[in-house]
Amino acid sequence: MMNRYYQPIVDYIDAQFEAYLQEELKIKRSLFTYHDSRIHVCLYFISPTGHSLKTLDLLTMKNLDSKVNIIPVIAKADTVSKTELQKFKIKLMSELVSNGVQIYQFPTDDDTIAKVNAAMNGQLPFAVVGSMDEVKVGNKMVKARQYPWGVVQVENENHCDFVKLREMLICTNMEDLREQTHTRHYELYRRCKLEEMGFTDVGPENKPVSVQETYEAKRHEFHGERQRKEEEMKQMFVQRVKEKEAILKEAERELQAKFEHLKRLHQEERMKLEEKRRLLEEEIIAFSKKKATSEIFHSQSFLATGSNLRKDKDRKNSNFL
Repeated sequence: MMNRYYQPIVDYIDAQFEAYLQEELKIKRSLFTYHDSRIHVCLYFISPTGHSLKTLDLLTMKNLDSKVNIIPVIAKADTVSKTELQKFKIKLMSELVSNGVQIYQFPTDDDTIAKVNAAMNGQLPFAVVGSMDEVKVGNKMVKARQYPWGVVQVENENHCDFVKLREMLICTNMEDLREQTHTRHYELYRRCKLEEMGFTDVGPENKPVSVQETYEAKRHEFHGERQRKEEEMKQMFVQRVKEKEAILKEAERELQAKFEHLKRLHQEERMKLEEKRRLLEEEIIAFSKKKATSEIFHSQSFLATGSNLRKDKDRKNSNFL
């Protein structure tokens, strides 16, 4: 459960290593102009409790010592006496050694700084006091903490180790911190990542192979695998297109068959209507003929009746005379 507290720190450091590794693995890399965001030092602040280190502190430093240069720092050093502080320093270093925590040691292989660095290694962990407040001491303003019993100056070496820490980090050992980050911590991360990626240090017949050669071989292998997958995807795409075309053609045939069926029904209905119209026209013509014949017959009957009436009238008139 405790790993969740320090895991974001580990992830962030690894992310900076990964960014540098990706730049390094590029075919056209530009490390000279690359903004190196790798973490070169971790100031691990410890509360001056006077007791043993917390389990979380030990776990955190143990998980960070292979990834970054750790310099333990005792914070708020003005809350304990100098005697208690010195005892606490000795106790902390003893616990770090007994728990196998690897902290950064100032290098002593350079004669120009060996004496200073050896002396500073003996004073680890540094005890510091921090303050943004300015207090007037004598004729000048200094950053300090004001107490009823006096003033604790941040940049006074008799009060705390802030100046020593600053000098060791910025002026004396900055380049060594960067070199340790690259040659120790980053190389360890890179080796682990390359092993995860399948890179090996020897080729066939146990002949040594450079990282660049291994990378090129892996790149070609990856390129071939990518081409094979692209070809498979193309074939799968063509197959799906053919299946879709077959479905569309089948749907088109069904629509065409329905259209032809409806067209035949339409033609049949049209022929039936034409037949009905023809029969109706024939009936109309026959009716017209019958009507004309009937009218002629009635006309003739009327004329014959009129003629008979006149004849009867004339006969009656002749008999009367």
